Amino acid sequence: MLHLQPYNKDGSILTGIVHTSNDAELANGVISNHSFSNRPPNGYSDYYEKFMGYLNILMSPAYSIDNSVTAKTFNVINISEESVFNYLDTNTSRAEIGVISQKLENHKIGIVGLGGTGSYVLDLVAKTPVSEIHLFDGDVFSQHNAFRSPGAPDIEKLREKCRKSDYFCDLYKKMHKYVISHNEYIDATNVNSLLSLDFVFICIDKGKIKRETIDNLVKCKISFIDVGIGIEVVDNSLIGQVRITASTPEKREHISNRISFSNVEEDEYSTNIQIADLNALNATLAVIQWKKLNGFYQDVTKAFNTVYSINDGELFNDEY
Repeated sequence: MLHLQPYNKDGSILTGIVHTSNDAELANGVISNHSFSNRPPNGYSDYYEKFMGYLNILMSPAYSIDNSVTAKTFNVINISEESVFNYLDTNTSRAEIGVISQKLENHKIGIVGLGGTGSYVLDLVAKTPVSEIHLFDGDVFSQHNAFRSPGAPDIEKLREKCRKSDYFCDLYKKMHKYVISHNEYIDATNVNSLLSLDFVFICIDKGKIKRETIDNLVKCKISFIDVGIGIEVVDNSLIGQVRITASTPEKREHISNRISFSNVEEDEYSTNIQIADLNALNATLAVIQWKKLNGFYQDVTKAFNTVYSINDGELFNDEY
């Protein structure tokens, strides 16, 4: 086999970086043919700078001839079986926040309700290295759901009338290996299925079930975040609020003052308007708060309740 060295634009060998040229076994079945050395006077600040320095040196002659060629192919990288992902999280490594991201590992997460907000919570959590993501929803994925959840299902998928939990599980298992579907509503008969989890996002508006769920999570010292959206039509425009309320074993006393346990279906004055952007905002605020609780983001306020007011754009934090 012919092992060519890198060349200059004129076809001459790129001698400026040549160190040695011989076959060397670096690992089982991995053979190098050439080694290079091009250390600057002050060295490299880190391995990334070193790697990119050599990459640019080797790539420049070819690029000067044809600027469409690149060594940065962004090919999909296979990953070990131990990872929770089906392919490498190159975004985390690219941002150099791997150590920070490790704070989210080994967490079993539950999402109760996969309507607008719950589905966006899943979209964000599935991109983190949590060990398991459990989905709880007994409803069917219907046409209106397509307009307030992430992604763009085709019409044939809507005609299948599949369960929400299965639909989102199949979608996100393409990225995260351990998304687990539970085709059931949470109620008094199965609320104990949440008690093996480390954290729960509550994305439902049925007051009685929400209360039973929260009571059990409190009893078993499990942290959670409850989300809520209240929107109404005024003067032919929409106004309202988006709320997230966090609760941990160390702070519970604010729950009754911040979380409503009334049933939307039974309240003749209530509305159930949901808009995709507000659902996404609701989910984003919830996931940011969850990450704060785990030290991923710095949290100087320690707020456990956040409300965004639509018409004036105010963001209120309280329950410090």
